[in-house]
Amino acid sequence: MLEINNLHVKLEDEDKQILKGVTLKIGAGEVHAIMGPNGSGKSTLSYVLSGRDGYAVTEGSASLEGEDLLAMEPEVRAAHGLFLAFQYPVEIPGVGNMTFLRTALNAQRKTRGEPEVSAGDFLKLVREKAKALHIDADMLKRPVNVGFSGGEKKRNEILQMAMLEPKMCILDETDSGLDVDAMKLVSEGVNALRSEGRSFLVITHYQRLLDHIKPDVVHIMAAGRIIKTGGPELALEVEHNGYAEILAAHKLTEVQ
Repeated sequence: MLEINNLHVKLEDEDKQILKGVTLKIGAGEVHAIMGPNGSGKSTLSYVLSGRDGYAVTEGSASLEGEDLLAMEPEVRAAHGLFLAFQYPVEIPGVGNMTFLRTALNAQRKTRGEPEVSAGDFLKLVREKAKALHIDADMLKRPVNVGFSGGEKKRNEILQMAMLEPKMCILDETDSGLDVDAMKLVSEGVNALRSEGRSFLVITHYQRLLDHIKPDVVHIMAAGRIIKTGGPELALEVEHNGYAEILAAHKLTEVQ
């Protein structure tokens, strides 16, 4: 599904290398988690994969289903099946949630050469998906994320994911700012979308999210690269012992 090979990335306007040789392969239907200290490059990886401005790839490659991801414009990446759930979803005043969702869905379908979803079919679909995520009708009528709580914003992003049905979902610290109940609801939404044809890359600081979204593989990232990979037990090790021993084994400190 997603294959990253020796990816090096720096800030576009600075000579500061952030990613220093990330290699990662996620198969169809797999859920991988990335953990690591602050400043290790986790969010930068998600931004580069989604096509955010401000970063320059200096070496390496990234492909989605065998196609060069880095050569695509951000909207083409999205239509090709890549989805990024933000750590801090932005508010979009003046743009209704329903309008946003239908426009995004039909824009992607148009890029893929598929017919648009009619108003009636869209309304039926969005109500069905919203109900499963415990999103009430009032949230659908409001401007995108405006006045939403942290949990509502994250559930709204999962609703977007449910509507767009991407193949590769990247969750950038989706648990940030969530209480226990909100985290459980968001996790239930994510788990409902798991399938053999859909993969997930979950970026998180905390093992508690992984109690709900049970990953197949856990990676530890530090100093711009993945330094250790294991099963779910690796997240428990970090929860109990922190990163110090893992970093020391690679002669690293938290700030490199």
